[in-house]
Amino acid sequence: MPREFSRNQRLGNQVLRTLNELVRFETKDPRLKLISLTSVDLSRDLSVARVYFSLLDPNGDPEPVKEGLERASGFLRSRLGREIKIRHVPELRFAHDDSAAEAQRISSLIDGALDSDQNDEQR
Repeated sequence: MPREFSRNQRLGNQVLRTLNELVRFETKDPRLKLISLTSVDLSRDLSVARVYFSLLDPNGDPEPVKEGLERASGFLRSRLGREIKIRHVPELRFAHDDSAAEAQRISSLIDGALDSDQNDEQR
């Protein structure tokens, strides 16, 4: 019987949950307070974890947050090693996930198109 999820997916989900808790409750950097970690992609050999984050303010600048995460990566990796029992803790690489901002932009385009259609029908 095949497994529903591969080891990469299970470990990725566990890494994501643990990192979210660590960022929320253990870090003291103010740049990391208004973010959410959205997903983790593990390399095939589990040596690198690409961690995607989004800003709670979609119009905010992601660069200071990325710098804060990179600065805290050693701390996060060491705490991750204590929380998750694996032989080799993956290297953490961070990337901005702009899907929320893109969704907001598309939603505003749709709203604008609907408004212009209603204005055309009223004429």
